[in-house]
Parts: sequence; C-alpha cells; structure tokens
Amino acid sequence: MQVSVFYLPSIGSRAEIEKGMAGLRTDLYQQMLTELKEQAQCADELGYDSISFTEHHFHVEGFEISNNPVMLDLFVALNTKRIRVGQLGIVLPSQNPLRVAEDIAMLDHMSGGRANAGFARGYQRRWVDVMAQQLHGIHGATPFEHDAIDEANRAAFEEHFRIVKQAWTEDMMEFHGKYWQIPPEGTPWTIDATKQWGSGVDEQGIVRQIGVVPKPLQKPHPPIFQPFASSENSIRWCAREEITAILPPMYAAFQNQLYEIYAEEAASVGRKVAPGEGLGVLRDVVVADTDEEALELWSQSGAFCGAAWFAPFGFSRLLTEPGVDERLTPQDLMDRGMLLVGSPDTVSRQMERLLSDAPVRWLFAWTYNGLMPHEKIMRSLDLFQTKVMPRFEGAPD
Repeated sequence: MQVSVFYLPSIGSRAEIEKGMAGLRTDLYQQMLTELKEQAQCADELGYDSISFTEHHFHVEGFEISNNPVMLDLFVALNTKRIRVGQLGIVLPSQNPLRVAEDIAMLDHMSGGRANAGFARGYQRRWVDVMAQQLHGIHGATPFEHDAIDEANRAAFEEHFRIVKQAWTEDMMEFHGKYWQIPPEGTPWTIDATKQWGSGVDEQGIVRQIGVVPKPLQKPHPPIFQPFASSENSIRWCAREEITAILPPMYAAFQNQLYEIYAEEAASVGRKVAPGEGLGVLRDVVVADTDEEALELWSQSGAFCGAAWFAPFGFSRLLTEPGVDERLTPQDLMDRGMLLVGSPDTVSRQMERLLSDAPVRWLFAWTYNGLMPHEKIMRSLDLFQTKVMPRFEGAPD
C-alpha cells in the first residue's frame, strides 16, 4: 500500500483562527513554511510516497492558505530528496490550461522528475467566480447540485484537461473547442527565426499551431490524480482517462460501488485493472501514544476544521446511507475505518476495518498543520509509518 501526505495548509492554531483574520498574519505564514519544510523532510526520510497541496484563494479566515500549490511543491522538492510532490488539485476551470501545463512541466524538471499532477473542478464560489470571470464566466460548482452551473464547470474542466495533455504530449498542437481556440484565427507571426528553426506558421505568416515548452521530464507526463471524486460521472471519466481518483470518506456500500464502477469503465476502454487499482482514499490520520491524546488532537484540528469549514458545503452527507438521519459519532467513524485516530494499536485496528471494506491500495493522510502542534504532527508521521504500516506490508501497492 502506498501512503501519501495531504495538506490544506492552515496557518495558526484553533485559538489563533478564532481571534479572526488569521490569514492576514505574515508571522503565521512564515511559521507554516518553516514547519511544513520540517514535516516534508520527516515524511521524505520515513518513506511516504508523496506530499500534495490543493488550490484555494482569499481565505482570510486562515484555513487552506494554498493559493499556488505548484510553488509549494517546488518549495518542498528543493528541501527534500526523494518524496514526490503534487497538487490535489489545481482548479482547472479557473486557470489558463497552457500555463498549467508549463508550470507543472517546469516543476517536473526542477524536482528531478518527482512531480505529480492533480486537477479539480472547484466548488468554492467566493474565489472560483472571481478568479474564473475572465475565463468564459465559469463558476464554482456547488457539491451535489447538478445544475447548469455544474454542467458548464464540468465542460470547462474537461476541455482544459484535454489542452493540458496535448500540450504535454504533442510537439506542436492546435485545439478548437467551446472555450478555447488555440491559436486564435488570424494571429500573425512573420519571424525569420521561426521559418528557419521553428514550426507552426503557414506560408502567409499566420500561426496555425503552437508548441508548449518545456515538455515534462517524465514521459508521457506526470501521474495524474483527481480529488475528491464522489460521483459516478467523475469516476467513469477518471477510469477512461487513466487518472487516479481519490475518494473522500464515505459509507462503505457507496465506496465499494465506486470501486466497481471504476473497474467496469476501465474494462470498457480496454484497460484491465487489479482490484483497487486507479483509486485512493482520503482519511484523517492522527496517531499518538494514547487514544486519549490522539482524540484530543483530532478534536482541535480535523473535527474543528470539518465542522467550521467543510460541513457547510455538505460533505458530511457522504458519511451516512441515504434515508439515514442519525449522524455518526467520532467513535462510529473510527470503528468503521473512516477516521484513523488513536494509538498505533488502535489505528491498526481501524486500518484492518478499512481494508476489509475495500481493496485500498493508496491512502492519502490528511495532515492538519497549524491546527495540530508541529511536534505532534512529526510524532504522528513517525508512529504511522514505523508502528502501523509495517503491519500491512502485504497490502498491494
């Protein structure tokens, strides 16, 4: 089994966030970078597969201070030796896809071929609507609402994805879609150097193709991920595109259904995948010397962040089966392997439950920097990798 570390970088403790406007404090941001570097180096030495950040903007509240995950990736890569770095993910509908292709290709070279690529659709309207306004008026897609906004967001996401892949894999490219014309019709380029040593311009000096450089160091491109997929449409799309879909915590029957859908859709396009291949799961991971300490650490980090920041978007509805109104307690979540919180022995039992429910091959460990003290994160990273994971060495990669 592969284990990766996932961050939505917060700055400041719960107490500092509750004072208000923590996102504006440069001292907290500097502290975050210092601690993040040490945590990444620890994860690197312990053998974690990768570390990933997401993309969000304008969060003066202090949560998710991760406006440029590629820059955070490069920061980590330059301070580590072997751990892979990636994004979970860049919100494609709010980005210029050609710039995304260039940036990740540069990261791949600068990290020595350690880049992963992750792409998301974007659901937080405060920033997606602002950042995407010059990109065809695309808006954030509210979770679980399949409306016209959601349809346009998905269409833009998939078109941007195609452009990124073409930019990585074709020497010279053109693209004619709903949102992008590459190149725009009638663009002039009468440069002798291009006639002699370049390409893409016709005899009348009009640009017909462009070449995006540099190409990624990894061939044909870095591994691609989509967080945090929870719809059948998204899972089928990932299976067709050979993308690793990462599932958020959800009730077991639905999780297993998505595993089956991925394998079914992959087979429909001629891909035979092993059980669990092509999917990963996200879990809060907090390991401490005692169950009591771990639960207290989680209550001030994952539980606080989840209730204050994520519950309003409706993500908790995935935890219980349709028609069930009773909310699961933290103990219920731990007993069902939806939370990995406790001592090494307790977390090992939770892992056993997780693996008994689904053929999990890849675990993404949500790490609550800032909200959880730095030294406790370092201890958790160590305990999970040295005391828990050796018990599951037979789990498939």
